Amino acid sequence: MGKRRNVQPRDYVARNRFVWDKLAKEYAETARQSWEQKEPSWGIWNIPERVVHLLPKDLRGLDAIELGCGTAYVSSWLSRRGAKVTAIDNSEEQLKTARAMQMEHGISFPLIHGNAEDVPRPDASFDFAISEYGASLWCDPYRWIPEASRLLRPGGKLAFLSSGNILMLCANDDEDIPASPTLVRDYFGMHRFEFPDSDGAVEFHLGYGDWIRLLRANSFEIETLIELRPRKGASTRYPFVKSDWARRWPSEEAWVARKKD
Repeated sequence: MGKRRNVQPRDYVARNRFVWDKLAKEYAETARQSWEQKEPSWGIWNIPERVVHLLPKDLRGLDAIELGCGTAYVSSWLSRRGAKVTAIDNSEEQLKTARAMQMEHGISFPLIHGNAEDVPRPDASFDFAISEYGASLWCDPYRWIPEASRLLRPGGKLAFLSSGNILMLCANDDEDIPASPTLVRDYFGMHRFEFPDSDGAVEFHLGYGDWIRLLRANSFEIETLIELRPRKGASTRYPFVKSDWARRWPSEEAWVARKKD
């Protein structure tokens, strides 16, 4: 397994927990909407799974884990499709919403309060690992990718979705101002991001070469990189990017990788 290089101090774990405990009530209603969906949809544009193809075709009987589950709506989608799911999140307040949704929908799976960089499960426990704006955004990739590799069995799949690299290069420091078509920050050296209006939250983004090297160093073979494009006229509640921008450049990207046998 590859070494953990470029690892940052873990101050971000407590900082991100504070922010998401504070934001949890704001996300409770969207959690209900997501739990009620018949078909999974991905990212800030809610692009349907039939377009994205992020999930395995057959989840029945697979041991699956969601890394940074938030309100665990993704885990609910996996569970309904026959997966045996475990979910972990850094925010206890988010997990309270997830537990309420479990009771409301009659769906039960383990919810762990913890850091997705250190999951309290044995090696090779899972066949599938997924993160949509969870560990993929709020954990250090030089910690959570080795952990995902540890948790997966040989042949297991990893799928994760986060903000696109081009968006991060063009995003304004003020999230209320939409991304411009102009580069505003450096590509080389991408890793840890802190925005002035983020209440102390820390995000992580890597360049494409760094992602490829990190995944390969941790026994993954990359199967695909999906650059999500919203339909014409699509809308999002997030002000930092407009649909016209996102139809010209990918505002979100998803990776799918397979752990080598």
